[in-house]
Amino acid sequence: MESSDKVVETVIVGNYVEMEADGKGKDFKSKLSKFFWDGGSTYDAWFSCASNQVAQVLLTLPYSFSQLGMLSGILFQLFYGLLGSWTAYLISVLYVEYRTRKEREKVDFRNHVIQWFEVLDGLLGKHWRNVGLAFNCTFLLFGSVIQLIACASNIYYINDNLDKRTWTYIFGACCATTVFIPSFHNYRIWSFLGLVMTTYTAWYLTIASILHGQVEGVKHSGPTKLVLYFTGATNILYTFGGHAVTVEIMHAMWKPQKFKAIYLLATIYVLTLTLPSASAVYWAFGDLLLDHSNAFSLLPKSHFRDMAVILMLIHQFITFGFACTPLYFVWEKAIGMHDCKSLCKRAAARLPVVIPIWFLAIIFPFFGPINSTVGSLLVSFTVYIIPSLAHIFTYRSAAARENAVERPPRFLGGWIGSYTINVFVVVWVFVVGFGFGGWASITNFVRQIDTFGLFTKCYQCPPQAAPTLFNATTHSAPPPLHHPLLNHTHRP
Repeated sequence: MESSDKVVETVIVGNYVEMEADGKGKDFKSKLSKFFWDGGSTYDAWFSCASNQVAQVLLTLPYSFSQLGMLSGILFQLFYGLLGSWTAYLISVLYVEYRTRKEREKVDFRNHVIQWFEVLDGLLGKHWRNVGLAFNCTFLLFGSVIQLIACASNIYYINDNLDKRTWTYIFGACCATTVFIPSFHNYRIWSFLGLVMTTYTAWYLTIASILHGQVEGVKHSGPTKLVLYFTGATNILYTFGGHAVTVEIMHAMWKPQKFKAIYLLATIYVLTLTLPSASAVYWAFGDLLLDHSNAFSLLPKSHFRDMAVILMLIHQFITFGFACTPLYFVWEKAIGMHDCKSLCKRAAARLPVVIPIWFLAIIFPFFGPINSTVGSLLVSFTVYIIPSLAHIFTYRSAAARENAVERPPRFLGGWIGSYTINVFVVVWVFVVGFGFGGWASITNFVRQIDTFGLFTKCYQCPPQAAPTLFNATTHSAPPPLHHPLLNHTHRP
């Protein structure tokens, strides 16, 4: 094991220089730019993982608790947090294996970003590459769509003078500016700020709910229906499935082999945000959350809530960049622009990627249900099933296991233990996540289309009251109301 670590240490250089100047400036401006822009340490990777893992799902987890019940909600968070950390570890192992083999062959990656589908191609062949590429790109595409939908849903709680579709147009244009961020290497300050913003929002939800207290006649009846139960479970599966960008984050590190435990540490921190906030909001509002998929909708309007909304909007812009940047790389490679040194040319080449994301966010503006659908159909395969199977098949031969760069931890049973865990992950996620979760989330998603239709102008918005003598002169719009008939969980 020690000799293997030494090999990795000497082979992997990790000095990622894509789209950066070759000169090593020593003046204050260069040092300041490097401090904010040049991130490749283990701390940068931790901030990127933690910031990317929980964003708008923080607002839908209380809704999932109302579907699952308090106990199941807590247990599913802990369970899927561990499963996500394990498969992120597998992805990191396969990345190091692939990169070590290639760099032994004198392949230079300094101006090339390694991606997950390339790891699968190098280790297992083109069929694995094609499957991995299809699932990964589709998941990241809809992950970006979800961020746009969340932006429109959140800003509506501050300003409802514009409908949510119009806000989607506006934030789509804003998020398109992420084409100017070269790679994950350059997300240092954004990752840090994103995690600060998420931390504020989580503790705002927790403290505001406790101070608000339980509403009169509060009920905690979940779980009541299998459809709702598995819909909530797949939303949590989606929450801890944010490691589809693990390879890109690792490639941005100076020493990628140090990534092994980073995702687990990031998950532990994220759980300190998601468990208290979801539990507190569900404790305060109970079954009311079944009619309110966005936790902001139940909390009284205040400066603290407005601040949380604004911070979440900024963080969703950052998360949009996290989800979309790998898509930019794939598109660049497809059109032959990945090696271009010009930032402006590459930014212009990336713009077509944003257009379908913008369009899909307008077609399917179903904040909440779309999370579970993406979780069951895409996350289940992209970051749970495929990495587990890839690890099994990569090391299926005795020679591959003998020459492995990274061996499984002894305390987990070595190769036999890792194989057992991988089989369990594949079976569990396929049956519970994809099977039952897919049935429940698709049923719920189709209900949204039947109820609201595609291209709905303002999903879950209350009917606009006709102006009267008393409200025509008011200077600000009242907070949005939520009518039960407009809720996506309503059943005729």
